[in-house]
Amino acid sequence: MSLNNEFLLRVADLFAENGAKTLTMDDIAKEFSMSKKTLYQQYKNKEDLLTEVLDYKLDLIIETLLLNDSKSDNAIERMFLRESDFENVARTNKTIFIRQLIKYYPSIYNLHILSIDEKVSKIVIHNIKLGREQGLYRSDFDERLYVKFLLQLMFSYENSPLFENQTCDRGTFCFEAMVFYIHSIATIDGKKFLSEFNFKHQKKI
Repeated sequence: MSLNNEFLLRVADLFAENGAKTLTMDDIAKEFSMSKKTLYQQYKNKEDLLTEVLDYKLDLIIETLLLNDSKSDNAIERMFLRESDFENVARTNKTIFIRQLIKYYPSIYNLHILSIDEKVSKIVIHNIKLGREQGLYRSDFDERLYVKFLLQLMFSYENSPLFENQTCDRGTFCFEAMVFYIHSIATIDGKKFLSEFNFKHQKKI
């Protein structure tokens, strides 16, 4: 059980600012002017707290992803409305946090990725079914496999040495990754819509 949601949000910010390994339970207790005993009554160790913070942040992002369904009836446009949320899912805030999470808490990171896959897959598969009904997406691909392709692509920005010296920022990367993904599943009509939508998006930047 967490102390409260405000606590989890602030701890999430602290982890993002300092790193998963660097931030200690002592630091957290001092930040909230509480004793270590009180903190450890809620969480037996930092691993438990990290897990709850990741779960809570993911649930918030999933809520936002679902809310975006009401903003457009078009399957492709819905995916781009979700672009920034996919970015948040992939990075879980700042790079230092993710890199320390991978290095020092690999089991927590791996479970978090599996949780993302489970929760995000439902949303994207629903989008694929809608896009197929609208004639925007092809029907000749395995939707579950393609969702994994999308997630792997989004996670590659922090996790691949190919992007360590990349000049584009993460927002640009995620937009282009989404364009790449939609092109891979779109029909001729879908690519036509994507081309027009992409042009409008670039004009706004």
